[in-house]
Order: sequence, then structure tokens, then C-alpha cells
Amino acid sequence: MQKLQHFLTPVETCGYLPDQVWRHEYEIYASLFSEDYADQMLEGWRRFGRAVFRPRCPTCTACQSLRVEVAAFTPNRSQRRNRKTNEEEIRLRIGRPAVSEERLQLYDRYHNHQHATKGWPLNEPKDAGSYAAAFVDNPFRTEEWTYWLADRLVGVGYVDRLSVGLSAIYFYHEPELQDRGLGTWNVLALIAEARQRNQQHVYLGYYVAGCRSLEYKARFRPNEVLGPDGQWRRYRT
Repeated sequence: MQKLQHFLTPVETCGYLPDQVWRHEYEIYASLFSEDYADQMLEGWRRFGRAVFRPRCPTCTACQSLRVEVAAFTPNRSQRRNRKTNEEEIRLRIGRPAVSEERLQLYDRYHNHQHATKGWPLNEPKDAGSYAAAFVDNPFRTEEWTYWLADRLVGVGYVDRLSVGLSAIYFYHEPELQDRGLGTWNVLALIAEARQRNQQHVYLGYYVAGCRSLEYKARFRPNEVLGPDGQWRRYRT
């Protein structure tokens, strides 16, 4: 494990709750073992590329790490409908992260849609170099989950396979297929795969009550959140 940098970001308007402010603590690594990161994740850190981060907000503790209890998970009615819609038509391939024009275009379509519908910041189009830095250049082996409808790429997710469970890093999908609920389908696939691998938890990153983009995570029950005291506790059953 080789740490290159450690810093706190400036206090700014929160990107999740506009009436709050946020600040993050970052550590940048040249090399990082998956077991070391698993320990950090259990303490509330998250990883994106070679950066590991956690909230250090001065007035708010709304960001809570959330994990799904795999063995006890039971889909609700909406999730069962989602499974029925997708399981016979959407194919999943698990491999190594890669860059392609197809991925770049899908990523841009997804982010443009999120900007228009949820007010996300409008990003510059993703180029191969910035995409590789974000998703392909990882400090340890990461899985790429691609979803296909016939021969069409319709979703891409990045997943860390850790000793403590599967950790979802990021997922984007085809906005034209909103009726399929591909974000929900990705989480259902993660839970199913974790069950096949005999892993106890699926880690979904930060849950923030009141944030439209993150509240969906608590719908996968039962789940646990990490409290300010560093203890994981049942949240929703």
C-alpha cells in the first residue's frame, strides 16, 4: 500500500442536499491492496479509481454507508416485476474494465439525461483518457459488469469483489430504456451474484435521505447503515 496524497476539499454547497454544505477527505494511492480497502470501506470510506474518500461535512451527517444483507434479501413487488421484465432479455457479462466508443457514448447519454431530469452538473463529454483514469486504472483488480439487450450495450457497472462482499462502484445505463429500471436490475444482479459466491453483503455506497438520486438504495431490504459511532446497524427490514 503506497499513499501519494491526503487532503480535505473546501467546504462547498452540497451536491446531494442543496440546503447543506459538504466537504470530503481524500487519500490517493499508487497501490492499494483489496483487503486494506475492505477495512477502510467498513469504516465508511469509498473508492473511485485510485482515490479513496469519505464525507467530512462540518454540519451534516446525512451520508450513510449502506449494505444489503444478501441471505435475508427478499424482493418487493416492484423488484419482482423488474426481474420479470429483464431476466429473459438482458444478458450480463462480467469481465475486466475496458474503454470503447460504445461505452463513452452511453456514459455521455446517461449523464446528459441525469442533468436534464435530476439537475446533475453538466459534464464535458468523456474521452478515452479520462474514462480510463476513472474506471480502468484501479489499484487492484476490479470487475466490469456489462448488460446487453440483443447486441446492444445498455448498461455498465464497476464492482469490487472483496472478502466482505461485493461493492458497487458506479453504474450507468441507457436512458431510453427507463421503463426497464436497469438501475434496479443491476442491484438485483449484484445481490444474486453475491448469493452465488456465498458473500454476506452488497455495499451500495452512500445513502442520503432526501436525495432523489440515492434514496433508492434503502428499498433493497433488509439493509444496514454505518452509524456515526462506527457500528453497522439494521436500518430497514
